[in-house]
Amino acid sequence: MYRYLRKGQGSAELRELMRRRMRDWRRGPTIVRVERPTRLDRARALGYKAKQGVVVVRARVRKGGRRKVRPRRGRRPKRMGVRKLVPKKSIQLIAEERAARKYPNLEVLNSYPLGSNGTHEYFEVIMLDPNHPAILSDPQLGWVAGEAHRGRVHRGLTRAGRKARGLLHKGKG
Repeated sequence: MYRYLRKGQGSAELRELMRRRMRDWRRGPTIVRVERPTRLDRARALGYKAKQGVVVVRARVRKGGRRKVRPRRGRRPKRMGVRKLVPKKSIQLIAEERAARKYPNLEVLNSYPLGSNGTHEYFEVIMLDPNHPAILSDPQLGWVAGEAHRGRVHRGLTRAGRKARGLLHKGKG
């Protein structure tokens, strides 16, 4: 099955399918729970398992930098502070945080991009229920029930958060 998933990545049929899907997603809610991952191979690589207590959420985030209202008066143009303001967080991290706020009883495990159109980027966020017996008894996922992992996405402990904090290229030099 995974062979077919990888083979179809660059095909015109897949691009057309994703274009149609994004049109439907744009008309729907910003954060929505989905039945199963859109990119199963990517989700499995990031820790997804098809079991109870594992939830997949699709999040839509606007593209681009910060939106600032232009001050009406009292500045020279250089100090207006409207353009070239970029957030320290990536859009992927913003998507993870919004999904975590929507589902406060779940913890974010990881996320991956689905695609983007002119105005929005779409991500799927893998979330875990730390109180579910199936998660507690799982040797790979049970760690999320620990006290230290509560609210991990808001403390920059997911991969997107660690990247924003500059922790992915550690070492000398």
